[in-house]
Amino acid sequence: MGVAGHNDPLLGETTCGSLLQQLQLIWDEVGESDEDRDKMLLQLEQECLDVYRRKVDQASSSRSCLLQQLSNSKSELTRLLSALGESSISGAPDKTSGTIKEQLAAISPSLETLRRKKESRVKEFAHVQLQIQILRDEIAGDLHIGEQLETPHVNADDLSVRRLNEYLSELQALQKEKSTRLSRILESVSSVHDLCSVLGMDFVGTVTKVHPSLDDSVGVQSKSISGETISKLSKMVIVLEEEKSKRFAKIQALASQLSDLWNLMDSPVEEQQPFRHVTCIMSSALDDVIVPGALALDVIQQAELEVERLDQLKASRMKDIAFKKQTELEDIYARAHVAVDSSAARDRIMSIIESSSFEPSELLADMENQILKANEESLSRKDILERVDRWMSACEEESWLEDYSRDDNRYSATRGAHLNLKRAEKARVLVNKIPAIVDTLLAKTRAWEQEHGVAFTYDGVPLLAMLDEYKILRQEKEDEKRRMRDQKKMNEQLAAEQEKLFGSKPSPARPQSSSRKVAGARTNGGGTPARRLSALQSGGRTASRDGRRDASRPVAPVNYVAIAKEDVASQASSNHTGPSTP
Repeated sequence: MGVAGHNDPLLGETTCGSLLQQLQLIWDEVGESDEDRDKMLLQLEQECLDVYRRKVDQASSSRSCLLQQLSNSKSELTRLLSALGESSISGAPDKTSGTIKEQLAAISPSLETLRRKKESRVKEFAHVQLQIQILRDEIAGDLHIGEQLETPHVNADDLSVRRLNEYLSELQALQKEKSTRLSRILESVSSVHDLCSVLGMDFVGTVTKVHPSLDDSVGVQSKSISGETISKLSKMVIVLEEEKSKRFAKIQALASQLSDLWNLMDSPVEEQQPFRHVTCIMSSALDDVIVPGALALDVIQQAELEVERLDQLKASRMKDIAFKKQTELEDIYARAHVAVDSSAARDRIMSIIESSSFEPSELLADMENQILKANEESLSRKDILERVDRWMSACEEESWLEDYSRDDNRYSATRGAHLNLKRAEKARVLVNKIPAIVDTLLAKTRAWEQEHGVAFTYDGVPLLAMLDEYKILRQEKEDEKRRMRDQKKMNEQLAAEQEKLFGSKPSPARPQSSSRKVAGARTNGGGTPARRLSALQSGGRTASRDGRRDASRPVAPVNYVAIAKEDVASQASSNHTGPSTP
């Protein structure tokens, strides 16, 4: 056992033995007794024991500290693994033997890794929980603009991935709900903006009544998404839509009044131009009105003032307006071929205007009612009038066909002859339909008269009388045709007898051809049928479908009966007995 000492370069290496020898020399030189020497040696031995004992105690204490440290490290490792939800850590040595320092050295890297992982996980938990708390407060409406929340407390005993995923799932659900609510908020805010623009209202002042964060100056993610905000905003949209509907109906009525008044008084375009933005709404749907300020209160007020001004002007121009309405009424009746006494109607209007109890609105309302009834009557007569036009057109074609059949040059190669041939073919087809047209027209007219309880007149002439007269004249025409055929047979027999007696066939006499032409001309307008129709026509004029008077077109057809092809041929040449074709 050595004793710590110092190195003396003269004495060499210092050891306990050399020191003891040096002490013996000193004692010998001093002359210490053996008893003193023994005491000193015993004292030295005791001091050495005390030094060894202290060193042992220090070593034992150090070992205990290391063991406690190892135990604490193992416990911390277990807690961290449990908190992080892990059963073990990859790369950690399974060292349960060896010195204490070796075991500590083996566990320290894993412990440090888990500590860093825990720190990171705590931050992650804190961030997710903070976002969840913010979203919850936003949805509940408890978070105010610019307010900062404290970092929430994180449970360090449960930092597992499973628990983190639960928080993340909750965060995703809240984010989805926020996105849905935010979409509804933005959609409603956009609707409020559009409605305020159309109604001419202050958007910012309107929308901030619901919540200050709905202003455009506030970021999208900072807008209130609480249920209360959504409810108030939805109610505001409904209120604005109802207001838009009311104003739309009001301005449509004003636009209709303006249009009617302009038409009544023939207002110039320059006078109408300032209110074109009002009248254009009249034909629009409610959802199509998106022009800013189109339904503003000042626009409605301006339109109301203009209607009031025009109403006052209308009263002073009532005579012209009433006569204009009367002209409109007469045009409707003219297109429907209904005879009216225009002079009496205008005299009645003048007497009403000049009376002391004259009320312009009542007169206009009465005339509007008359126009409405006239339109209804015109509509009920439309089908019959169209058939009358067909009948008259067919009779005109029949008249042309007879004139064409009497033309001796119709087969010559003149310019346009082929067009007349085509027209003749079409005319024959149309003429053959005349009896069916007349029968249908009679049935339709009788049904109409039975339904309405009055006679159906055509420009004042009863249509049934015209049709009956037409059938009588057609029958007379048929009788005339039979008489002509009989006369033709007699002429042929006479010619045959003369040929037997005199041995030659005489040429056709010119007077006979002339007489036939005269007969044909008589049946086409110069004889009794034309005079009978003239008596029924009241002047021989009719109105075309567009309401214009046409003096060149008769009310009833002048010519009623088509001549058959063989009769036309017999009139053209008495020598030709077969049917002629164009």
